[in-house]
Amino acid sequence: MAAVTRIVHLRPGRCRLSGAGERGAELVELAITLPLLLFLIAGIVDFAFLFQSFEVVTNAAREGARIRVLPGYSDADAQGRVASYVTAAGLAGTPTTTVTPVSISPGGGGAPFAGVRVSVSYTHPYSFIGPMATLIGGTFVASKTFTVSSTMRSEIPGS
Repeated sequence: MAAVTRIVHLRPGRCRLSGAGERGAELVELAITLPLLLFLIAGIVDFAFLFQSFEVVTNAAREGARIRVLPGYSDADAQGRVASYVTAAGLAGTPTTTVTPVSISPGGGGAPFAGVRVSVSYTHPYSFIGPMATLIGGTFVASKTFTVSSTMRSEIPGS
């Protein structure tokens, strides 16, 4: 009868003693970095919503100025247009709108033009990382006041 030889192959680069204490290291690293990553992403999303609100208020000021420089519209029409624009965008609250006549001087010289400046002030409440703050028993509620203005040349003849 022939003798059977047994060949044992070890996996290359792997020692029996090393690696035994490193089990689960990846899981520990994930447990440390995942909350930090989620915190960073939540901050980015909250900032994006704040920036979107700023853009809405800026566009509302443009809309108000555009309405006011047209013939047949008053300051109240411009203020109403600003308020309806902000409401249609889904922002809560009413902005403070002031309409001021201004003189716009052309860059190359010449007679100045009559114009209108519409300034909009809006206080936007937001909660920074709101859902994550409730996990630790707190709230990070704050408010930011946006004050923007838009100036346009009047299209009313003789103004």
